[in-house]
Amino acid sequence: MKTTLYLATGSGLAVITGSAEDWHGKIRLGDKQIQCVVVDSNRTGVAYCGTFGDGMFRSQDGGTTWKAVGGFSEPNVMALASTHSGAVYAGTELSAIYRSDDSGETWNELHTLMTLPSAKGWSFPPRPNTHHVQTILPDLATPTRLHVAIEAGALVRSDDAGATWCDRVPGSPKDTHALAVHPQDPMRLHSAAGDGYFESIDDGDSWRRTVDGLGHQYCWSIAISSVDPRTLLLTASNSAYGAHYKESAKSFVYRRSGNDSWQQVHDGLPSPDGLRIPVVTASRLDSGVFYCCADGRIFRSADSGLKWQELAVQWESSISDDPAMNVAIEEEA
Repeated sequence: MKTTLYLATGSGLAVITGSAEDWHGKIRLGDKQIQCVVVDSNRTGVAYCGTFGDGMFRSQDGGTTWKAVGGFSEPNVMALASTHSGAVYAGTELSAIYRSDDSGETWNELHTLMTLPSAKGWSFPPRPNTHHVQTILPDLATPTRLHVAIEAGALVRSDDAGATWCDRVPGSPKDTHALAVHPQDPMRLHSAAGDGYFESIDDGDSWRRTVDGLGHQYCWSIAISSVDPRTLLLTASNSAYGAHYKESAKSFVYRRSGNDSWQQVHDGLPSPDGLRIPVVTASRLDSGVFYCCADGRIFRSADSGLKWQELAVQWESSISDDPAMNVAIEEEA
């Protein structure tokens, strides 16, 4: 099986391809600040990435070459999502959602997002005069439903593919960084948020904050095991400073299975001291396999996140230790 990992970093898009013990890495768009990346759900080898300041790019050859997406004029693309129905969604700063139904050739803005009452209070602390779409989750239970997280202020939903929007529900996270769902449990949504870990068992109608055992509650990235929809990995820190700023970095990886408490996992991973918050993803085809991307290093677990081994990636050029903001995975059997 061939696996490709795409890592969005502040100094380019890292593309790591391999299988077993043979892994190769390259940096593409090295002069761009990459914010997000997604693989096309329907076309092998097609991926999109969003940048801060330079718009959106698309690859049609497995990440080897990238070209700017025509017809998309927004410079700050902060979130991307692809659906099995063929739609691609893009979220921007200032908060807006765009949809393409032709693989990124043309785009339509879903105009009603900013009419929500909570929009008046949306604000991103480092740039308080603005806010942005942080993550987009197409719904697996209801094809016309779309979940969107605003950084910072709300987790909102559309039930008609973005024509209209429903505002945040009471008790929902206000600062979601990542959303996840498993196809075997499509009504259960998972939110890694700056205000903790949240879970919905009714497709976003209500939420509960579940932090038993979670000693660090600024949460960033979440992944679900391909073979068990109740086995999760979560990355966390004490605060945004501990997560993202090198001089005060201290970050952790947690694991939870079923209704158990969260437990830190350490075996084979870097020390939390000095570690900026990692991103995690799960293999869809390789049972129990997770990947953790931490400060320019890639780790793999074959036992559902309990033990880890660093991949010996052969890079075609020197790389930085920039942390990944986002990760996407594509696999070919």
